[in-house]
Amino acid sequence: MMSTAVKIRGLVKDYNGLLAVNQLDLSVPEGSIYGFLGPNGAGKTTTLKMMIGMTEPSAGDIEIMGKKVAFGSNNHRDVIGYLPDVPGFYDWMTPVEFLHFAGGLYDMDHKDLKERTKELLDLVHLKKARHRKIGTFSRGMKQRLGIAQALINRPKVVLLDEPVSALDPIGRKEVMDIIQSLAGEVTVFFSTHILADVERICDRIIIIHEGKKLLEDSIENIKAVPDIRTLEVELEDINQCDYFNKLSEIDTVTSVSNEKHRVFISGHNINDIRKHVNQILFKNNIMVKKMFVQEVSLEDIFIQVVNENDKK
Repeated sequence: MMSTAVKIRGLVKDYNGLLAVNQLDLSVPEGSIYGFLGPNGAGKTTTLKMMIGMTEPSAGDIEIMGKKVAFGSNNHRDVIGYLPDVPGFYDWMTPVEFLHFAGGLYDMDHKDLKERTKELLDLVHLKKARHRKIGTFSRGMKQRLGIAQALINRPKVVLLDEPVSALDPIGRKEVMDIIQSLAGEVTVFFSTHILADVERICDRIIIIHEGKKLLEDSIENIKAVPDIRTLEVELEDINQCDYFNKLSEIDTVTSVSNEKHRVFISGHNINDIRKHVNQILFKNNIMVKKMFVQEVSLEDIFIQVVNENDKK
């Protein structure tokens, strides 16, 4: 049975009546890549700061690798690595000097620190730039160095706050590839509002909005949540699309539309819809190029759960 790396129960942060985090519960399996997903202002950064003991919770408990996190305490720092949303660097240092400085804060053995620095600069693809001044680095290079800093003490859990939000597409891919390479070796907990990144590398996600949990599960299970699915049918003859218009009269169908040779039928019971479509195809001798149920994107789910919450 997989053990739990991070456990949060009833977490609250109240800023004079403004609930930045509201009764948040979550559980992160050890070795997973866990996406902490929500729009800007959802409470992600506040939660992360409470997880590292930088901000005091108004209520609730946080445990990381079985150690209770307490505000201002260092008893859990040996198991945590952290990269803030706006990391700070000493521009006059080189990456080697910066990582040696970071490792020194953990009282790491000099020989071990030297080997760990070399290992991490290889991991984040900064080996060739190890003696350059950090002030000459691009944003992407600095972010990769920030990940190396978060890993310097061989933590069990790495917390990354919006690690790719300010990067261009190439920089984003480089950082996401590094995060993905950590799967199974360390538990990665990273906050983001970029849905495509989460969908690509995460095992499990939580969606929060206005400090509250809306949904938490594996990517696979979450994609099975939406009640409405869309069946796409591509026809040989564009003139036969109209045969499907009457499907809109069926209770389980929510919409029917077409675009050139393709017909899109959306509804609540995709198997029932498929049965009606097959009857039309057979009855009218319609030739089909392909027919498939469109894959649900994380963006679809995100919009659905946020909109449903706003209506409450």
